[in-house]
Amino acid sequence: MGKMKAIVKEQPGLGAVWREVPIPEVGHEDILVKVEAASICGSDVHIYNWDPWSQQRVKPPMIMGHEFSGQVVEIGQAVRGIKIGDFVSAETHIVCGHCYQCRTGSSHVCQDMKILGVDRDGAFAEYIAIPAVNAVPTSRSVPPEVAAIQEPLGNAVHTVLAGEVAGRRVAVFGCGPVGALAVGVAKAAGATAVYAIDINDYRLELAKKMGANLTLNPQRDDVVTTLRELAVDRGGVDVFLEMSGSPQAVQQGLAALRNGGRASILGVYSRPVEIDWTNDIVFKGVQLQGITGRRMFETWYTAEALLSSGALDVTPLITHRLAMEDYETGFEAMRTGNTGKVVLFPRGSR
Repeated sequence: MGKMKAIVKEQPGLGAVWREVPIPEVGHEDILVKVEAASICGSDVHIYNWDPWSQQRVKPPMIMGHEFSGQVVEIGQAVRGIKIGDFVSAETHIVCGHCYQCRTGSSHVCQDMKILGVDRDGAFAEYIAIPAVNAVPTSRSVPPEVAAIQEPLGNAVHTVLAGEVAGRRVAVFGCGPVGALAVGVAKAAGATAVYAIDINDYRLELAKKMGANLTLNPQRDDVVTTLRELAVDRGGVDVFLEMSGSPQAVQQGLAALRNGGRASILGVYSRPVEIDWTNDIVFKGVQLQGITGRRMFETWYTAEALLSSGALDVTPLITHRLAMEDYETGFEAMRTGNTGKVVLFPRGSR
């Protein structure tokens, strides 16, 4: 068995190590991918920081990372539809295939979900083994760093397209990478206006680059009044997308939403959120959706089509490109909040 370099969460506590590990073995239904690019997700930062969620979920030692693209270099005996040399990204949620949700077309909310780089070895490495069914063939017209961020793009696509967007006025609360991607997806899908809200001006600038018509900072702007005035003819914005994980954002977004509007919630919250259910949900007749992951694999086809057709340009969001061994620089940048997507490249992949 050969060796490779990888970013390993070796033990509990802050940080990770760059060290040599065995190249993973390939099972009958697996493929081995030579990683060309891998991007850092917010959940990777949680694991790097070793916060309470990580302490309960992750069992070191484990290779980190789940957003990636690369070339297939080995396939298992039972694999069909994937061949050596294919360029792929991957769905990072490994589902059981047997539970009620999996058998009724909702495998993205599988009862026994496993996640690359969380529950099993991930993609911050020279090679990764994944179930072949999770591979997403991608056009070589899509650069590796762009293909690597299809997974978080899928979160944005799923959230934005969970209801009507064309001709709608959309408010996106939280302009981290997924929120900024949501701005671009909403514009590509025909939204007449997209309003981006965040307390970080760096991220508001990213949202502008992704096509936001207006940016608002709750620390200095009256967000609810402004949004309602911008859509006064309808009594508020048509669509509220929550990507921040801020209780205040939930309250402001619902207050700015029109009667009969849609609220799609992707944010993850560290504590329960108080909502005025009577006035902001029931009496308004709001459609309230919880969003997780990507619809498998409908969302992927849509995301890939947006990219390969040129309808969506995500390159303004890729703010850092680093050698994988310089991962500490990337994680420190992510911890400041002043980044878009940070992409890591294994040696010799560029």
